[in-house]
Amino acid sequence: SHPLVSMPATLVRCCVRAGGLAREGRRRRAGPAASQRLIRAEAGFFDEMAASGDRRYYMVGGKGGVGKTSLSASLAVKFATRGHATLVVSTDPAHSLSDSLAQDVSGGKPVLVEGTDGMLYGMELDPEEAKGEFAEFVSRDGGKGVEDFLGQVGLGGMADSLAELRLGELLDTPPPGLDEALAIAKVVQFIKAEEYSRFTRIVFDTAPTGHTLRLLSLPDFLDLSIGKVVRLRQKLSSATSAVKSLFGAENEDQDEAVKKLEALKAQLLEVKALFRNTETTEFVIATIPTVLGLSESARLLSSLRAEGVPVSRIVVNQVLKPGADPASLKAAIKALEEGGAGSDADAAALAALQAAIADVSFCSLKRKDQERAMQMLTEDQGLRSLDLVTAPLFDLEIRGVPALNFMASQVWT
Repeated sequence: SHPLVSMPATLVRCCVRAGGLAREGRRRRAGPAASQRLIRAEAGFFDEMAASGDRRYYMVGGKGGVGKTSLSASLAVKFATRGHATLVVSTDPAHSLSDSLAQDVSGGKPVLVEGTDGMLYGMELDPEEAKGEFAEFVSRDGGKGVEDFLGQVGLGGMADSLAELRLGELLDTPPPGLDEALAIAKVVQFIKAEEYSRFTRIVFDTAPTGHTLRLLSLPDFLDLSIGKVVRLRQKLSSATSAVKSLFGAENEDQDEAVKKLEALKAQLLEVKALFRNTETTEFVIATIPTVLGLSESARLLSSLRAEGVPVSRIVVNQVLKPGADPASLKAAIKALEEGGAGSDADAAALAALQAAIADVSFCSLKRKDQERAMQMLTEDQGLRSLDLVTAPLFDLEIRGVPALNFMASQVWT
């Protein structure tokens, strides 16, 4: 067995008592503000999420590498165990939803997740692949084939517009946000279909912060673009027919093309509106307890609120649990040294304690660093207004439905 297992009982009590005092001291130092935040966040908030009849969409977003996929997947599993037919969707180009679920859900269509009694489906959509296919269609044969591709994602009207206006070359470099907009538009089309209308909860594992913000600004970009097309058509109305032929249509066709561009904008506005609907949607910010992570979360929150996106919750992931203070181990070593290591068990315990100090010191320093970063949650005016949810740093990798169910029991309470 491990040497610590055979540690004399007096030393065990010494370490436990010292660790308990250290934890109590940390709780006191946290102050009343931190305690109030935790109480507010832990008072059965998931019951409210599960009971809501109108709120259907949950967008989990934030800085890359903070565990958005695990948080999204565990939230989806929790909804499924509460009786909600749930779809979890990844629009992040760096997919890991299949890895998190321990099941392949790629291919762009909902896949039943095993071990959920038929209540959970997963789907990976690749915005980069969609953008690549889009560019390939645009560049091939003057844009032939665009209609088939866009028709699959419910944006078929754009193909005719490109053909009539011959503006396909402008889309060799699509506007920022178009890739994820295409992916989310596809999801919107899915859930409108009768076979998928049964989903009462849809959880989006979104791409990192920058992608999300560009997506929100995309309809504004299209509005400017359509305005340019309309002004261009007005100028052409007095030009020669030869100039008009460059755009492959007469005035009536141009009017129709503009209508189709307007229809495209309306479809993407539907995606934009999805993010802003306070009755049906909630954006959950995911982060980690570092100054960099929380600083980006503060900027994301400011941008989301400027765009009218409903957000009231922040999940701080990978938080270290309270543990023994290095001082308690050092005190135990000193007591053992002063009393004399009179047996092999005492000598082994002393060696184990000395070896453990380095690891415990590292964890203690890391924990203090996290605590300093978490002060931003009370000091930043925006972050202070959010309900705080903390997710611990687990000692094992979270993969598969059973592990996600356990994670959900620790986070979504």
